[in-house]
Amino acid sequence: MATSPVVPPSPPAATADAPALSEGARLVDTFIAPSKTFTDLKRSAAWWAPFLLLIIVSTIFAYTVGQKIGFRQAGENVLQTRPKQLDRIQQMPADQQDKIMDKVENQTKYGTYGFPVIDLILLLIVAAVLFGTFKVVANANVPYKVALAIVVYASLPGVLKYLLATLTVALGVGADTFNIQNPVATNLGTFFSPGDNPVLFAVGSMVDIFAIWTLALTAIGFTCVAKIKKGAAFAVVFGWYALFGLMMAGLASLSS
Repeated sequence: MATSPVVPPSPPAATADAPALSEGARLVDTFIAPSKTFTDLKRSAAWWAPFLLLIIVSTIFAYTVGQKIGFRQAGENVLQTRPKQLDRIQQMPADQQDKIMDKVENQTKYGTYGFPVIDLILLLIVAAVLFGTFKVVANANVPYKVALAIVVYASLPGVLKYLLATLTVALGVGADTFNIQNPVATNLGTFFSPGDNPVLFAVGSMVDIFAIWTLALTAIGFTCVAKIKKGAAFAVVFGWYALFGLMMAGLASLSS
């Protein structure tokens, strides 16, 4: 009697996919294990958590500036960095100067409190630019909503910068020297006077620890999601930033 054929054992089951991350885990991993966060964006491209965190800390910063510095003083300090505009205002009659400064105060206040809206618009634009660039350069098949999520999560170091700026203001930074456009000394712009060297100040402000951190996270994000080579991802992200820096330097030169 012929023996029954021996059935080979079934191969071991494939390793299960990595567990889904909670929003809290995503926020933490962005700083300590960014590849986990960005890989998880392929599962869910939700980006409300980091943006909500940005809204909270930026509102705290705005409130602290209003209480410790005052938006009128903060606005006047910005004008000190624009000699031509300041000269025109100082040549006006006193009543017109008061009206102009009232407008400057309101613009500074609403601009500071409304920064999350401005930031969201910038994030939408940056995500669109990188989405299109990686599509053309690397034929990356990354949905726009995922590209946006990458950009938003990569901006989380800005939350730390806001917290540092808030602490600096709360501890009593000099009101006359406070620059709301560059509130903490984390970039090379600190070494240049915006009034005397506007171009160097603009370029130096771009060389910022938190900005570089954000750029690196953005490149890592596209590397994880689209399997783009690291060199190409970093070249695209930093290349666009360098181009933006040149544009800012040009605008600073024209307004000086």
